[in-house]
Amino acid sequence: MNSPARVPRRLDRLRKAGRKGPGAGVRATLRRPGARAALHDAALWLLMAWPLATVHDVPLLLRVPAAPLLALAAALSRRAPLAAAAVPAALSLAATPELFTSTFCPALVALSFLLGRRAEHVRPSIVAAAVLCAAGLVSALTLPGGDLWDWFTLVTTVVFAAVLPWLLGRFRRQQYELQSAGWELAARMEREQQLVAERTRLRERSRIAGDMHDSLGHDLSLIAVRAAGLQVSRGVDEDARASAAELRQAAADATERLHRIIGLLRQDTTGLPQDAPEITSETVPELVGRTAASGVDIVLHRHGTDAPPEASGGRSAPLPPMVDRAVHRVVQEAVTNATKHAPGSRIAVELRRDDDCLSVRVRDSPAADTPPDAVPPDAVPPVPESGSGTGLISLDERVRQLGGTFRARPTRDGFEVAARLPLTPGPLPRAPSDALIGPSRSQEELAQARRRVHRGVVNVLWIPAAATAALAVLMYGFQIYTSHESVLSRGTYDKLRVGTAETSVTPRLPGYQYDEETRPSGVPPDPADTDECRFYRTATFADSPLYRLCFRDGRLSAKDRVTRERTARDRDDR
Repeated sequence: MNSPARVPRRLDRLRKAGRKGPGAGVRATLRRPGARAALHDAALWLLMAWPLATVHDVPLLLRVPAAPLLALAAALSRRAPLAAAAVPAALSLAATPELFTSTFCPALVALSFLLGRRAEHVRPSIVAAAVLCAAGLVSALTLPGGDLWDWFTLVTTVVFAAVLPWLLGRFRRQQYELQSAGWELAARMEREQQLVAERTRLRERSRIAGDMHDSLGHDLSLIAVRAAGLQVSRGVDEDARASAAELRQAAADATERLHRIIGLLRQDTTGLPQDAPEITSETVPELVGRTAASGVDIVLHRHGTDAPPEASGGRSAPLPPMVDRAVHRVVQEAVTNATKHAPGSRIAVELRRDDDCLSVRVRDSPAADTPPDAVPPDAVPPVPESGSGTGLISLDERVRQLGGTFRARPTRDGFEVAARLPLTPGPLPRAPSDALIGPSRSQEELAQARRRVHRGVVNVLWIPAAATAALAVLMYGFQIYTSHESVLSRGTYDKLRVGTAETSVTPRLPGYQYDEETRPSGVPPDPADTDECRFYRTATFADSPLYRLCFRDGRLSAKDRVTRERTARDRDDR
């Protein structure tokens, strides 16, 4: 028995099914890709099979098996489009060597279009068309009753009933690929926007890291310098000296930990464009004064128009904000590195301002007036580990962006940092990595898809036109050849005698008649009791007069020279 809890759920399902209506199952079935494909194939088969019942230009013996063969072609049009297109071509060739039939041409056009639309490779289709034309040429030259005019008709049918629809299908395929490339490009642009947001966050992390390095690193270095000064001061007991040593060591350890944290924050932001730094209100003289107040032996020398007012006779013009910030950063980083890697050394800061540039140089050297016994042996600060050089790299990039030059190198007795910055703004130099950046992959794929569509449009226009022109040239050349080969010379005509056997007359006649298919219009009626009459030209391109040779019972029964009367059809041809 059903449990009471299952009954309401079944009732709900029945109510939902009732609301969907009686055709809900059919609509759900039609939404399946396989069902839609089967319906499309069935509609295609109906389109191709419709002429079988309405057009009777091919024998019934061929139309009956054509129906299941076309159904098979419709089913194969997705998995094997080339084999599907070969079915109506084979049926047409079996019906007539000219290939053109009103019964199978619609199927040939439809399946050729699907071949161009669904086939990935082009070469098999071209080879198949060439093989079909070659087979038609062989049949025209070898089969009884064959003629090159039949082959010309076959080639014309191939061009307009197979090649042209195939080109349209290729164009539709390339257009679809262009649309797909456009949607893929849109998806990539969305992903790139997400990457841009992530890069923005990384730039912010890098900016925070730079601020921490600039401010906290400098302050911690000054704390270590003050603790070292307290450690070596006279009149300080051992407990205070030990506390100062612990404070100095703690500041040095904090500086190293801060350096490692900065490295972690910056490791994912290498090469990213940095935002403009915040403008500080502290000047270089104030920075030097604050550092000297911490016990560091530092001195500032100013030359040129940047000299103090009492030396230059007036106040110099303010520096550009970016140059002022860059000079401050160069001095701050150089002083921080000097107090960190060469504690107790003498630091000289030199500023030289000219009319068009500002030069700054920071150099540290051993202090000359430090007594050897001023510092106890156990109070000498340990030599810190070598840094990663990210501060100097940042300074070099900052100065380069301003159009200046930067140099950091060891000297004979210390280390020197120098920079030269222009005061007039100029174009920013391109970063080295920018020169290596080319068009994105998505842009290249979209451009390739556009070129393919452009080539498809051009091919749809010029290939049929070129094929038609080539076919016209061939037909005209063959017309000239047949006209020349259908001329019966006057001497040969005079030598022919009535009553001569046909087997003796035929070898002396031209290879072609005036018209191989029909009787020339406007000629007099044939003599009575004749089986066959043949007409030959009297001269190349001459339509009148003509030589007429009539045969009866295998012998030449009559010969004469006839003049064609001008008919309405001849006047229209003129």
